[in-house]
Amino acid sequence: MSDPSAESRHLSVHIERTVDEVHAYASDPVNLPEWARGLGGSIERVGDRWVADSSPLGRVLVTFVPRNELGVLDHDVTLPSGETVHNPVRVIADGAGSEVVFTLRRRPEMSDAEFERDADMVAADLRRLRELLESA
Repeated sequence: MSDPSAESRHLSVHIERTVDEVHAYASDPVNLPEWARGLGGSIERVGDRWVADSSPLGRVLVTFVPRNELGVLDHDVTLPSGETVHNPVRVIADGAGSEVVFTLRRRPEMSDAEFERDADMVAADLRRLRELLESA
């Protein structure tokens, strides 16, 4: 039997914008509250880290990979408990547009319902990203 905490789910959305356009917008932490509402409604820079204060998880620290030309949008979220959750995210070419792929990893203590709720929040965030970028 496999360890349920090792479960991952890949959630994705197609966006009718180039990889460069999607990556430029989504990699700017200032834009995060506009599209990643599952993470929080506000974010501010404190030293070399970003702090999301109105997250449903409480006050969390968010650390992003440096901006890059590979479409990598990985970020770590440090929860109030001190646990750090690594979130792999990629923007890849998809025809004339892009596909954004978020890998959701199940944390060991998560119930099935909690994992589904997280997946639903990530999917909603990705849809919001698409709506914002395609309407711009």
